[in-house]
Amino acid sequence: MILKSSAFGEGDSIPSKFTCDGENVNPLFEIKGVPREAKSLVLIVDDPDATNGKTWNHWLVWNIDPHTQYLSEDSLPQGGVEGVTSFGSVRYGGPCPPHESSAHHYQFKLYALDAEIKLPRGSSKEEVLTAMRSHVIGETVLMGMYKRKG
Repeated sequence: MILKSSAFGEGDSIPSKFTCDGENVNPLFEIKGVPREAKSLVLIVDDPDATNGKTWNHWLVWNIDPHTQYLSEDSLPQGGVEGVTSFGSVRYGGPCPPHESSAHHYQFKLYALDAEIKLPRGSSKEEVLTAMRSHVIGETVLMGMYKRKG
């Protein structure tokens, strides 16, 4: 599988528009190569560089239609159900590292599953990961960087 964005390439800087310093909206994504047997997709956006070694969750979306080719900017994907982020909200929360920190790595992880996840909106990342267990049939990661100015 391939996950691409016209906003940034693998390892490139994420434009501030998609962060807490800008419009704080999700970028456009293109999806290719989803296995034919996939029944749903899961997108998890996180920051493994967050403080105290604890990964910060920026967006959790599951039950995305496996035929989806594009995730539009500033929108919930077709069929998608959102989980709670580390910000305590149930929506996309863009990169927002502390001003004094070095650039953080942001992982946009896409998974193809052979089933849909039976969880309600607002579920946690741990609940999603548990529900995904033994159902992942494909995965890919797009990594972007972000460092705040000032």
